Amino acid sequence: MKEKKSILTNGLFQSIVSAIICILLGLLVGYLVLLAINPAGAGKAIQAIVKNYLNYPTKMAQMKYLGNTLVKTAPLLMCALSINFCYKVGLFNIGAAGQYVVGIGACLYGALALKWSWLPCMLLALAAGALWGLIVGLLKAYRNVNEVISGIMLNWIGLYLVNTLLSNVKESTSPYTYALGKTNKAAMLPGGGLPAVFSNNGYVTIAIPLSIIIAVLIDILLTKTKFGYELRATGFNKEAARYAGMNEKRNLIMTLVIGGALAGLGAAFYYLSGYEQWEVTTSSVPGMGFNGIAATFLGGLNPIGTIFASYFLQHIMSGGSYLDKNIYPSQIADLITAIIIYLCGFVLFMKTVMNRMAASKNEKKLRRTGAESKKGGEKA
Repeated sequence: MKEKKSILTNGLFQSIVSAIICILLGLLVGYLVLLAINPAGAGKAIQAIVKNYLNYPTKMAQMKYLGNTLVKTAPLLMCALSINFCYKVGLFNIGAAGQYVVGIGACLYGALALKWSWLPCMLLALAAGALWGLIVGLLKAYRNVNEVISGIMLNWIGLYLVNTLLSNVKESTSPYTYALGKTNKAAMLPGGGLPAVFSNNGYVTIAIPLSIIIAVLIDILLTKTKFGYELRATGFNKEAARYAGMNEKRNLIMTLVIGGALAGLGAAFYYLSGYEQWEVTTSSVPGMGFNGIAATFLGGLNPIGTIFASYFLQHIMSGGSYLDKNIYPSQIADLITAIIIYLCGFVLFMKTVMNRMAASKNEKKLRRTGAESKKGGEKA
């Protein structure tokens, strides 16, 4: 008779429980901070953050602002997938932030300076991110330079290169680049009928369904293909992969190239929607790439789980704008997100605890079964 496995050892169950614990603890700490600032309105404040677009009384307004949250979720998901993909191969792609930045520079330069349409601009962003990932991959494969070190350095190099490049297409009276909708409408991503669903929200584009489709394809690539198996095998043990005839250097480089391409594509999904303009005086790397780390771990290191984790994190971050600014700072939402990010580091710990609990439970069951069998033998 086949032994029934404990639900505690199920990977999906472990990921879901760990994520829920992280979320609840993050919200609890955020609520305690709100209580410390002003106890009277703390309950309503935490509700406002969690409700986000549901704070609006009409269905039309709710759908419109749900669309805004989804617009920001698509690039976050792509950055999370970039980090997730590389992590599966044993690489920590903290350079996703820089790959995202060069993707911004590439797509906006193509749209505003070269006047290209959305598809070549999107491919240009993908290529720029892939190139940034390639540099990290080559350094890792041939000079054993840690991808974290080279990735962080390239983040800042990419930021200042993009600032310099896009200063050629900025407004004369402000540090922001030209508005895409007014300068080159052909470069804006098509809506595919989605804007009407979200109360004619013009920022909602095909980027949203495309990012979900890409997440599913990444999951299939990693779990159902020979190429994905080789990548994961290289991540588990480079020496063993080499002994088995796999080209570990090629796999490392290809992993970072694909990871960079995903982050660069995320930049195109956001900036080619026309939702935001780039500020050429930006002095810090955008947080999208770093937030992708949280979405990756909160999603249980699973591309499908990352879809839901990315939406949740963006939902909370957007919910901070509904706080009463006369009482509470909107950064409370960032604090909650930061706490969740911190707690995500304990996801693997929580999984280990559940595995030990299951093992202990199984051991007790075996002892009980053995004792009952012994008693039965003595009676016979």
